[in-house]
Amino acid sequence: FGGGAMIGSPLAADLMKVFASPESVGVMPTFIVMALIYFVFMMAGALGYRVPATGWQPEGWTPPAIHASNTMITQRHVHVKNAFKIPQFWLVWMVLCMNVSAGIGVIGMASPMLQEVFGGSLIGVAAKYGELDKTQLAAIAGVAAGFTALLSLFNIGGRFFWASLSDKLGRKMTYVVFFVLGGVLYFGVPGSAAAGSTVLFVGAFCIILSMYGGGFATVPAYLADLFGTQFVGAIHGRLLTAWATAGILGPVVVNYMREYQLGLGIAREQVYNQTMYILVGMLVIGLICNLLVRPVADKWFMSDAELAEEKRLAHEKAVSANSTGTSTGRPDSVSPAVVALAWAAVGIPLAWGVYRTLLSVLKLFG
Repeated sequence: FGGGAMIGSPLAADLMKVFASPESVGVMPTFIVMALIYFVFMMAGALGYRVPATGWQPEGWTPPAIHASNTMITQRHVHVKNAFKIPQFWLVWMVLCMNVSAGIGVIGMASPMLQEVFGGSLIGVAAKYGELDKTQLAAIAGVAAGFTALLSLFNIGGRFFWASLSDKLGRKMTYVVFFVLGGVLYFGVPGSAAAGSTVLFVGAFCIILSMYGGGFATVPAYLADLFGTQFVGAIHGRLLTAWATAGILGPVVVNYMREYQLGLGIAREQVYNQTMYILVGMLVIGLICNLLVRPVADKWFMSDAELAEEKRLAHEKAVSANSTGTSTGRPDSVSPAVVALAWAAVGIPLAWGVYRTLLSVLKLFG
């Protein structure tokens, strides 16, 4: 998710420059080329999946010890058909929805907010946003593009940092940090804007976006702790309806509030203040839902016989897939050259995206 923005945006811009002509800005051939590129990468990824045998584990691997005192981590498994019936599912659904609503709201307004709040000061001109000419507006738009690229970098970095930290803090406590620290940062953004501090403003948004990415990366482990691992993929898929809901809720709230306040005649640099406080309210709702999460009741877990039957069915599906050529047996039988090629296919485009992002960031701090 985080890396896609860093790769796709500059790639599209470069391709449109290549295909631009006096008659066209090059959108159609750009889409065609990107479609072909995406098709190759997506098909390679899809066809490259391999299902390991039931019970497979790396040679010499020992599972980490689970402390009996940590009741939030279960060793049992909930069937996906029961997920919607369990209060904890809906609490975590609200946790993700509120976290993502606030994050998407920030993503949507970060660039225009930077431009309208700081105006000409971004390029060393003592003028408000509405007082700038077209050349100056284009210049600050370039600075804002660096800001957006920096947010993408923190988005992807936060997925590694916060998800890894959650192994130490626990999933519930990690989300407490998201909501409490996030609430403080959202609440403080109008103050940093009023003070004219670009560093504090940009820093707050970067941390916020790291927690947005971290929330996505942490929630599958949160579900596995609560519901077990047998159906965690299917339960996670259902939980992502919270993301779809947030994709509507966050931008609608932000855009509505912006247009409403502009209609009241409020200055552009001040129209975002109330919006930030509304997003704080969303985080408070998420925090309350997160604090209400408790271990799942025993009645929802499968018995040993039910679990054995589900594993048998999963094994038969894997064997059937293997017979049709879409899956093979042991993952450790893959050639090291294929592994290196897979890493290169991911690493090289991502490294290019990071490079282009850093070039854009230089405009921001230049």
